Amino acid sequence: MKQSKKNLAIEDKEFQNIITPLITNETVQQMKNYRQHYETSCFEHCYMAAYYCYSICKKYHLDYKSATRAAMLHDLFLYDWRKKQPNRKGLHAFTHGKTACKNASEIFDLNDKEKDMIIKHMWPVTISFPKYFEGFILTFVDKYCAISESFEILKSRLFMKKTFRYAYLILCLIFIKT
Repeated sequence: MKQSKKNLAIEDKEFQNIITPLITNETVQQMKNYRQHYETSCFEHCYMAAYYCYSICKKYHLDYKSATRAAMLHDLFLYDWRKKQPNRKGLHAFTHGKTACKNASEIFDLNDKEKDMIIKHMWPVTISFPKYFEGFILTFVDKYCAISESFEILKSRLFMKKTFRYAYLILCLIFIKT
């Protein structure tokens, strides 16, 4: 996650006013206990998705409040998706939108747009199209965040491998010359 974007989100008072009632909730805070993509927690992933949705939807005069709320709650499933869940029927990619919507609806009063966005954020994996334009934005923002989070870790791991490879070669050359 880019620190500069996170700082922008923290400094944006309107964004914070929209998201604070969600992120201060105890259940939403539990999202910090689950990894989403590599080192990124589910909470961090949703927080950044919420900020991107907020920014894009506000710029284009869309319902940025609903988009922000839905994005923050779109992965409120509270389990390690990498492990088989005994009570979950179907693959995580196909089911977690409904699970997140159910969990969020039990805690917050969601409007129809927010529910649709949460349930359908995995399109095109799930066949149903988002009903609202904001839903498409969440879908693409979610994919962008996932790719960014994964790319940062993969890039750092590749750099580490190259560093060790070059250090090994340098050590070999030193020992050969001595």
